[in-house]
Amino acid sequence: MTNTDYREIDLAGPFALTAPSRGIAATIRLPGDVHSALLEADLIPDPYFGENETAVMWVNQTEWSVERRFAASADDIDGHLTLTLAGIDCVATVILNGEPVAAVDNAFLRHDIDVTGKVRAGENTLRIDFAVARDVARARYEAHPFHIPYSATNQKVGHLNFIRKAACHAGWDWGICLLPVGVYGRMALRRSRLARQDSVTVEQEHGPDGVRLAIETRFHAFTEGTATLRHEIDGQRIEEEVRVRAGENRFSHAVTIRNPRLWWPNGQGEQPLYELATTLDGERTVRRIGLRRLEWVVEPDAVDHCFKVRINGRDVTAMGANWIPNDALPARITPAAVRDVLESAAAANMNMIRVWGGGQYEPDFFYESCDELGLLVWHDFMFSCMPYPSDPPFLASVRAEITQQVRRLQHHACVALWCGDNECIGSIGWYPETRANRDRFVANYDRLNNMLGEIAAAEDPGRRFWPSSPSLGYLDFADGWHADSRGDMHYWDVWHSAKPFEAYREQHPRFASEFGFQSFPSMPVIESFATPADRNPSSPVMETHQRNDGGNARILETMCRYFRFPKDFDELVFLSQVQQGLAIKTAIEYWRSTKPRCMGTLYWQINDTWPVASWSSLDYGGGWKPMHYLARRFFLPINVVAVPDAGTGDILLRGINDTGDPARIRLSVEAVGMDGRRRTVHSGEAELSPDAAQECGRIPAASLAAGEFLFFAWTDARGRTIGENDFFPRAYKTYDLPQASVTARWDGADGEVPALVLSTDRPAFFVTVTTETAGRFSDNVLTLLPGRETRLAFQPKSDGAPGDAGSRPEVRVRHLRQTFW
Repeated sequence: MTNTDYREIDLAGPFALTAPSRGIAATIRLPGDVHSALLEADLIPDPYFGENETAVMWVNQTEWSVERRFAASADDIDGHLTLTLAGIDCVATVILNGEPVAAVDNAFLRHDIDVTGKVRAGENTLRIDFAVARDVARARYEAHPFHIPYSATNQKVGHLNFIRKAACHAGWDWGICLLPVGVYGRMALRRSRLARQDSVTVEQEHGPDGVRLAIETRFHAFTEGTATLRHEIDGQRIEEEVRVRAGENRFSHAVTIRNPRLWWPNGQGEQPLYELATTLDGERTVRRIGLRRLEWVVEPDAVDHCFKVRINGRDVTAMGANWIPNDALPARITPAAVRDVLESAAAANMNMIRVWGGGQYEPDFFYESCDELGLLVWHDFMFSCMPYPSDPPFLASVRAEITQQVRRLQHHACVALWCGDNECIGSIGWYPETRANRDRFVANYDRLNNMLGEIAAAEDPGRRFWPSSPSLGYLDFADGWHADSRGDMHYWDVWHSAKPFEAYREQHPRFASEFGFQSFPSMPVIESFATPADRNPSSPVMETHQRNDGGNARILETMCRYFRFPKDFDELVFLSQVQQGLAIKTAIEYWRSTKPRCMGTLYWQINDTWPVASWSSLDYGGGWKPMHYLARRFFLPINVVAVPDAGTGDILLRGINDTGDPARIRLSVEAVGMDGRRRTVHSGEAELSPDAAQECGRIPAASLAAGEFLFFAWTDARGRTIGENDFFPRAYKTYDLPQASVTARWDGADGEVPALVLSTDRPAFFVTVTTETAGRFSDNVLTLLPGRETRLAFQPKSDGAPGDAGSRPEVRVRHLRQTFW
């Protein structure tokens, strides 16, 4: 061999897409999916519009093939060749120059296929033939020795628990059923002299002299020989000639970073990243490492057992939301779209995202953005809401999947926890078959779950493995859904059981990892899928875009509990979003006030996969619903909340400090009438201890007149406003809300960043500013009082990411009183 450099041919790009059984021929761009290609070729209608989900169902019932020709020179193939294909979804045969080279059936794997001697100089052909995933899943189910149920309340296509594909591709209680087909990851032909890189993992040991990085490199050697391995980081270089044998090889090296700059979660400090470059015979990969000491603390305390994350020696309250795949069409899951949502998370003071187990392991750019933005990641493995098989072939496929994914992701500073699944322990009590033979299904569950834990411990010993969410802990197979003294908790009684929002204050979780309340999507989103005739909550189209049984009725039922019924559909949509925000605000403000008992609140959910009524705080496409603006305030690191005292009826003001430094605040509390009259009922300074919640005021309930509410603000030692909040002792429908006139004007000379100035003649509530220009305001969904102005900045979006401020778009201002006659 004369060539020693690593070479790579990028195989991404246009492929010929065919379905011989249907006489279809089109072009598909890979990475990408068949639905997106058919939509671009005008061969299917928009799956998201109207009731088109049914009209495109034939796509996932069809066998598809993709094929492309590529050229390779004599130099390109002078060595050992690997065909790397990642994210083939899902059951397929890979054919190179007419010869099958791989049969694959796990969408969560990267396949490295040895094709040495199978690629010729000149023109070559790569083809992938996709089987019908639903048919394969059913055949495996029928061959299984005993019945394993699937989540039929969520999925329109059965038995996807028998194949390794995103569960939500078959639908969920917020998701469309498309069962997409395609390839979503890396596609490359790699030429190596002797060996190819497989993974580089990094363990951190923090000590008085710096941070010691233990670097383990795995690579596959095609034959025996000597290779050059090099690591570079922080101006340091390690280089070694290593002797390798055929097969997998592992080599360990260590380097110490002196005077390290530590990585912190969002709101707690900065996020410096160190670049680690690893080169093996010319094949170079780069990883960015954040140096932080991370512990997940589960230990006895006065209540039972705590459950919290500790970063660099400090206990950090986790604040954030659950993440689902960012689009039902995988081709639309782009770096720009994902980054936009994650920036919205960081802008709302979030510091943790939970990657949910019914979705997917996200692309590299997701975790890179989380590293940069300081968003910790609670990471489920991809199992959700149903039992899974535990036969040897299934376990072998999952073993390869988990091993590979943990090795791929464990170097990221953002990854905080490996969790075995979403609600699979609880699901043992959901199905007649599992309830009738609980012992069998507990044993079946433990075979899989125990293997997941063993792999996580072996591949990433520095992180905790948590068996399930929710869970009470190691080898505890009890139903943890309603236990709030240890572990994490999913609390859904307010939504699914139609309990009042006040029921959130009856729960005292250690870590609330899932809870939520639905709203309709915003009107521009509804207009994208519903004609004017369909814009009614009980129309077939609106019910198609509501996947949770009875969901629209529950939104309306709750609305009657707290608000006067809206006057038209547009106001109904707006009020549903106000209501959603109020629900989650009630929960999170109370649970944060119980710190250190509760050390985490991750609401369900931040994003949508398509335009739908759901629990998301962002619309499909990334626009901020009212709840996301409220989240920006109820996740403030230094916050003050009002909590009713169940014993006395008093209203407690609780100060929350989630920073590592003491905070001195000045708190002013006013009782405000519907006529705008205000009187101070509490004023004073409070010293908030670091990482603590404490009482900083008490208002007797009897001191409020029937038509009054509390409005309070807190400032720092320099008199700068930190935040504002309010509290209504009774439902909004019981107040005689005034017909406020809210004005909005842009202020600022040419060349200056303009401000939108809001003012009102009477108290106005949930004052919300919207514009047809995509973007977000610095604040929104406000309580406005007469005699004071509120100034907002506007951040427009450009090409999927926030752009430069400075525009003065036309705005619409609405508030609660305008929603009803």
